[in-house]
Amino acid sequence: MEHDVVVVGGGCVGVSTAYHVASRTDLDVGVVEKEHHLAAHQSGRNSGVLHPGFNYEPGTQKAEFAVEGTRRMKAFCADHGVPCEEVGVVVAARTREEERRLDDLAAQADANGVDATVVDGKRLRELEPEAAGRAALHCPEAASVDAQQYVYALAREARDAGVTVHLDTEVEDLERASGGYRVETDSGTFEAGVVVNAAGLHADRIAHSVGVGEDYRVVPFRGEYYEVRPDRRDLVNSMIYPTPDPELPFLGVHYTRRADGSVIVGPNAVLAFGREAYENTDVDVTDLRDAVGYEGFWRLFASPKMLKVGASELHKSFSKERFATAARKLLPALRTDDLVPSYAGVRAQVVSRDGELVKEPLFVEDANAVHVLNAVSPGLTCSLPFGDHLAERVEALA
Repeated sequence: MEHDVVVVGGGCVGVSTAYHVASRTDLDVGVVEKEHHLAAHQSGRNSGVLHPGFNYEPGTQKAEFAVEGTRRMKAFCADHGVPCEEVGVVVAARTREEERRLDDLAAQADANGVDATVVDGKRLRELEPEAAGRAALHCPEAASVDAQQYVYALAREARDAGVTVHLDTEVEDLERASGGYRVETDSGTFEAGVVVNAAGLHADRIAHSVGVGEDYRVVPFRGEYYEVRPDRRDLVNSMIYPTPDPELPFLGVHYTRRADGSVIVGPNAVLAFGREAYENTDVDVTDLRDAVGYEGFWRLFASPKMLKVGASELHKSFSKERFATAARKLLPALRTDDLVPSYAGVRAQVVSRDGELVKEPLFVEDANAVHVLNAVSPGLTCSLPFGDHLAERVEALA
């Protein structure tokens, strides 16, 4: 089968890219997705939060795309009947040091054009009566979206624009060929002039098959969620986040009121023993060997702080009480039996060979291909601008 452009991966970034290419060009576009439905992994297994951009350094692509993406996705959801609720977020500060960090976040918000205000403890308790904190950053623009329904709606638009979606089609190899690429799958061979590798958890492997991005590898981290029992949902009105610690790699457990009215707590960030290891007992020997055989993995965990964080997250994975204890830092009224196990996602955390966590978007172009090696949080929020940006690159390559 032939397409002018083959997009590998049916998540939010892949589908957005396909939609934008088809909408702005006459190119024939195909999406190949190994699962039997779209948004099966990172795109459908996340918090569903639209991050408006107060937590990202001004002038960065992440900041620009988060601001643009939040506003564009709200409009898209309104136009296409996708559940999306602008519930707002409070970032709670429990110490003087955290309170000082709120001023930095407010300054970033202002520079990025985001509506966010530092409020005192009294106002925090008016917004979130059960939240712990002496002050907070309040950002009313933050929203909760049904991520899977969003991707399905975007896919419908893509199909209407002429995109062909091939489900149950797993890429086994990518080979350079005259005039483009051969994409070998378990459903046959696709010929393409341009390839966009948006394979998420497996994007690095596809890139490595053609010698691209070999200084980077995905190290999977599982994020586990609990749901607050329906009769206790009134503990949370919106979203409650901790003040981020710049010395720590992950945000920590927080509260999200979802578009359907449910309240989820999480995620933690525990090293996963497989790229699709959604249970804490799941092990994929090949994935585990890839991770521990990578020098960047050992350099990452050579840090005493990273080891301490890793051990703490592992304990929260196996102990509901430890998870609840962490969650009570933000919401002291939460009881352990208020929590019901919910879903989990796996984050495709890209780690460089020198052991650094890659935090910015990483797109690598090479010989008529664009490889999306890193599009982690806020990847969902940024997916429409990401798709626009990648479509521009495809046009230049085609």
